[in-house]
Amino acid sequence: MDELIAGYRRFRAGTWKRERDRFEALAERGQRPRALVVACSDSRVDPQMVFSAAPGELFVVRNVANLVPPYQPDAAYHGTSAALEFGVRVLGVEHIIVLGHALCGGVRAMLEGMPPGTEDFVAPWMGIAREARARALRCEPASDEARQEMGEQEMVRLSLENLMTFPWIREAVEAGRLSLHGGHFGIGSGRLSMLGPDGFAPVGDAPGQRPLAGSNR
Repeated sequence: MDELIAGYRRFRAGTWKRERDRFEALAERGQRPRALVVACSDSRVDPQMVFSAAPGELFVVRNVANLVPPYQPDAAYHGTSAALEFGVRVLGVEHIIVLGHALCGGVRAMLEGMPPGTEDFVAPWMGIAREARARALRCEPASDEARQEMGEQEMVRLSLENLMTFPWIREAVEAGRLSLHGGHFGIGSGRLSMLGPDGFAPVGDAPGQRPLAGSNR
């Protein structure tokens, strides 16, 4: 905890002084983010850092394995669905990005089996990803690493499919008010790939630049 308090003090001495006007404006006028990001809770992946976003620019939803459940309004608790509803129907975001990442522990557990002590919540949650698991296992990648990356990508695809089961998301997409995007971030490489018609493709470091060859892990 001492390290966190020390970090807060650095924030007050540096970032707060530089960004005070922005924070005061956000406090006075409220938030108006244009994009909502569904990301993993993994401590190594920070959407605000990946996209170099300032406070107030991203509405971020984080959970285990960046999963979007299907639309299911009932008496149960639905934290991710509630955040989606607020972002789309109240804040009026224009983009939703599902951001997967390399070395995802949730995906590894999905493929290899849940670790002990995760029976209460993690295992049922990851049950949402049965179809993503089946897709990853149907293909025969050359290595465990390739299967892991395929599972991470299939998780993003499944979440994008589940987003379209929400009637107010589908309506906004079909009306052109909302766009859905899939991404995959390499922790070790720092590289972002975005999902297109032909699959995931790396984003160049500059507009129009071809990405460097190499792993996206």
